[in-house]
Amino acid sequence: MSCAALGIEKVLFALAGSVVLGASALAALASPWWLLLAAFVGVNQWLYVLVGNCPASLVLRRLPCLSEPREARP
Repeated sequence: MSCAALGIEKVLFALAGSVVLGASALAALASPWWLLLAAFVGVNQWLYVLVGNCPASLVLRRLPCLSEPREARP
């Protein structure tokens, strides 16, 4: 799958899910303080929903293949 086939929402969703899974595993194996990372991801997701931007979306929009918003398919 090429980068152009992915929209920014899919990339953000995959990134957030990966970080939450990693933080959950680290919380189970190392320290419960890693759950703060999962909470940080949740706050950033709500920030994206309410404002339309989050730190990760601002970084990802600088990628050439994700810079243009994709049109919705019918």
